[in-house]
Amino acid sequence: MEEQTKSAETSKAPIGDSGPPDTIRSKVIEALQKVFDPEIPVNIYELGLIYLIECDPDGSVYIRMTLTSPACPVAGTLPPEVETRVREVDGVKSVKVDLVWEPPWEPGKMTEAARLQLGM
Repeated sequence: MEEQTKSAETSKAPIGDSGPPDTIRSKVIEALQKVFDPEIPVNIYELGLIYLIECDPDGSVYIRMTLTSPACPVAGTLPPEVETRVREVDGVKSVKVDLVWEPPWEPGKMTEAARLQLGM
């Protein structure tokens, strides 16, 4: 799989019939921006909970994510919600979501927009 991180600007390999991976990646990010941690009024992408997005030319998407803490009450429901939302993206054929705890999430992983929204 070609690694796609938040800092990656473009990708070169095509993804199915839906255009280049950067187009799929943009659509995946849009889908992730509609998923919220119910305890924080900011989407999980802006919160910095998404550590990695990889897209394969066959339409497979791999996401590595974390939660704000291992004791997060949505640990059992948020990763499946992420999988469902990403699976709905046009051109995505399969999705694998791994929940990781290293590196641990900390507020510094939030985007500037998230910090502003939370008054930080």
